[in-house]
Amino acid sequence: MLTPETPGKWALIVDDHPLFCDALELTLRSVAAYTDVRRTHSLASALEELGQAAPPDLVLLDLNLPDVSGLDGLLRLRRQVGDAHVIIVTSVTDNAVINGAIAAGASGFVPKHSSRGTFKEAIDVIRSGQVFTPSGFVAGEGAAEDNVNLRRLTSLTNQQARILELICAGKLNKQIAYELSIAETTVKAHVTAIMRKLGVQNRTQAVLVAHEAQFTSQLPSDEERR
Repeated sequence: MLTPETPGKWALIVDDHPLFCDALELTLRSVAAYTDVRRTHSLASALEELGQAAPPDLVLLDLNLPDVSGLDGLLRLRRQVGDAHVIIVTSVTDNAVINGAIAAGASGFVPKHSSRGTFKEAIDVIRSGQVFTPSGFVAGEGAAEDNVNLRRLTSLTNQQARILELICAGKLNKQIAYELSIAETTVKAHVTAIMRKLGVQNRTQAVLVAHEAQFTSQLPSDEERR
């Protein structure tokens, strides 16, 4: 639960724009009473930060980071933060992306141009156990099949997700076993479990499902978002 008043609770901002991070930090401190607000500029640095501390109460995540595309970052972060709430804060307001983010486990979605009052409203809504969506959002708009696949991807364990990443990179079971220092039979068991959870019959189909999480065509380029 979001309980910033409890000692030791903290919030994490994951965004590569320093000035916007400044604004988000001031917002969290003023509207949600967080005294410990940490900032990272990439998914890799966020995962490193999360690996060195107890899970945060809240994460504010931009979808368009230097080292990740689309909703893949949310899926990876979601597996790392336990019960923490993740609010997507991005310049993208496409209904399909918002629906996908919610399917992938986001607790809320706040456009970057939103006011401080909107952020307070979002946190209040999430504290009440609901999902916050922006004005004008149309629930269910977008590819329903993609959202089903996103929910399936969220069911993967950290180890299964790592193995799926290596499968996407073209690694064979023997190579995956070597890289992760586990038995090849263990890899085979994980691959079987991955395909069952994703509802696919082979590795190629599993890769296609994983790629659907990126939504790269719906995210702005670096030039468009600056």
